Amino acid sequence: MSEKDNRMLVRKIKNGTVIDHIYAGRALHVLEILRITGEEGNIVTLAMNIDSKLMGKKDIVKIEDRELNHNEVAKIALLAPRATINIVKNYEVTEKHRIELPKIIHGVIKCTNPRCITNKEREPVTPKFIVTNDNPIELQCYYCDHEINEQDIIKQFRERDTVWS
Repeated sequence: MSEKDNRMLVRKIKNGTVIDHIYAGRALHVLEILRITGEEGNIVTLAMNIDSKLMGKKDIVKIEDRELNHNEVAKIALLAPRATINIVKNYEVTEKHRIELPKIIHGVIKCTNPRCITNKEREPVTPKFIVTNDNPIELQCYYCDHEINEQDIIKQFRERDTVWS
């Protein structure tokens, strides 16, 4: 039997979204960002640590019957800034977008500095961050210069009450 015959094939989805080129080991975080628990009823296919010529290893998430909104894509960009989003309709990829991490992140996560003006109830200031590094992700608050790393971002996405909707 050849090596090709030993590969497990993941079936195509009829309609939905495929998120490809996720950094290896981050697919579960992507599911957290999208608040996918498995109880929603959509078929979700998760592949982790797949061989990739470009990345060495990568993860893939396929979600049937769901398209991502702009805010969800912005959140994914924080953990998978080189991912691609493929929209599938009737088993064909109809749109393909490479996620691009913007230089400024606005209103997606909160500053972890409790003294930051964005955390004051009487100040209607939306959090804003400058991307200082994209691998690993590092952000700096525009208002207080506080630095946030990937673990801070992941923690916010896990805490549903603090995630911006």
